[in-house]
Amino acid sequence: MNLVLTPKKLTGTITVPSSKSQGHRELICAALAQGESIVENITASEDIAATCRILRQMGAAIQEIPDGKSNRMKYYVHGGLHKQETPLTVHCGESGSTLRFLIPVGLISGNTVTYIGSGRLAERPLQPYYDVFDKCDVHYERQEKGLPLQVFGGLTPGRYALPGNISSQFFTGLLLALPLIQGDSLLCSTTTLESASYVDMTLACLKKHGIATEKKENGIYFIPGQQHFQAGNYMTEGDYSQAAFWLAAGIIGKKICCQGLQSETCQGDKAIISIIRRMGGSIHTEDSIITTASKLQGMVIDAADCPDLVPILTVLASVSRGITHIIHAGRVRLKECDRLHAMAVELNKLGADVREEPEGLLIRGVDHLRGGRVNAWGDHRIAMSLAIAAQCCNDKVIVEGAECVRKSYPGFWSDYAELGGIIEKEG
Repeated sequence: MNLVLTPKKLTGTITVPSSKSQGHRELICAALAQGESIVENITASEDIAATCRILRQMGAAIQEIPDGKSNRMKYYVHGGLHKQETPLTVHCGESGSTLRFLIPVGLISGNTVTYIGSGRLAERPLQPYYDVFDKCDVHYERQEKGLPLQVFGGLTPGRYALPGNISSQFFTGLLLALPLIQGDSLLCSTTTLESASYVDMTLACLKKHGIATEKKENGIYFIPGQQHFQAGNYMTEGDYSQAAFWLAAGIIGKKICCQGLQSETCQGDKAIISIIRRMGGSIHTEDSIITTASKLQGMVIDAADCPDLVPILTVLASVSRGITHIIHAGRVRLKECDRLHAMAVELNKLGADVREEPEGLLIRGVDHLRGGRVNAWGDHRIAMSLAIAAQCCNDKVIVEGAECVRKSYPGFWSDYAELGGIIEKEG
């Protein structure tokens, strides 16, 4: 689907989607509990659907019903994963979280599981798990590119050491599974743990579901064994990573009010507020978060703990004064696309001045963008970022492959129109 966007400043009030990151965690914890749980306020998306699909294959009963809000669902989860009669083949879609979270969960379910996926999922690294499995005598068979990957065996208590500079998702996967085995474990990062806030989110979710862990420091976690997940009623938060698009839109457009966000949160992408403020932007936080149009000043942005913000921060930097240097962002090359390369290529088509570096981007701000034809690279965050950039263009922007927002935010284009965006389908 190609969409034609006519430049117009967005303004209004929006209720942001639920945190997809928290949604994965809540649903998995509920599936690991005996009894029925209710998980509310989850925005439906392809990634969430992938996690639910696999949990069902592993034995959980999951029913979703509309929650009375646009694209919001309430999930009834009767947990208790168990070994199935035959080996499983499970499709993770393009969701890295689904794949990396559920590999250890599949092991403790007792199943032999073959994981498959689509898009670039097969190219995303899994080596930290292979190294763990080699030491724990977990059996696995993989293709040259990683998927399909068959895994079977069991996790044993002990010390688990793996690098923390590839993805925090490996830590979350093990933290979800290790409390259920017969003995205590220590999970250690052999490097500085990047995106540590995502692990903090996992620890907070585990605590809500009755699982005790001890964080000795970032990257070192003690996990007692023989624990039990508790069933109950759980609510997901609004998503700062999705709110970031609307907050940026308000800064380079007109006033936008974002509702549904919690001020006290483990979400690392809440950093969007402090980053915008440090660049000189006007953001007010009360019951909602409100932006006012501001001209930003370029600066150095360390993206180590908020990699998902890199695409929209590149847009902001492109229309700011001076130079912005985004650093420690090399890991975003391993997402749904190489996001550093994609943002440099597509924004430069629109008249930006973005220079690609091995671990980041160097952006010289310009007064305005000119418009033109761009491609979303099959990546939801690229598509949404380019849509926000269209506000600053002198001419129309055609976004090719705009349907990819379904991965995380199916209602993005309707929300864009709700804020005044002018959208037409090409042809």
